[in-house]
Amino acid sequence: MKLTQYTDYAMRALLYLGREPERLSSIAEIAKAYGISQNHLMKVINDLVNAGYLNSVRGRNGGVRLARKPSEINVGALIRHTEDSFDLVGCGSCIIAPACGLTSVLGEALEAFLAVLDRYSLADVLARRGDFAHLLNIKPA
Repeated sequence: MKLTQYTDYAMRALLYLGREPERLSSIAEIAKAYGISQNHLMKVINDLVNAGYLNSVRGRNGGVRLARKPSEINVGALIRHTEDSFDLVGCGSCIIAPACGLTSVLGEALEAFLAVLDRYSLADVLARRGDFAHLLNIKPA
């Protein structure tokens, strides 16, 4: 299964912000750190604010930060929120779909995939491999 760029950007933003959950960061800062499109990231961030994952502060010294503790942000729930479709193949347009055993097998595989993601929080993901600040050229706080 391949997740969309939208989900990729959402996870990148949450990982970046999760390093220092109380600090405000600008969208430009996050985009620059990852070398990604600021315009695309802006759409993702807006969605995450509306969904309650992030808080946004307007103004000259504004920015975004996590709206919840990293331990309260479930990776599986985030992936479900950011992905439009989980169709692994186009079974809906296949003439044999009603009688095909592959449809249920793929459904079972998808359930297993999401069940693994459901076991992890943002805090778990942040703790798995150590600090990545040096990879993004982030200066220590």
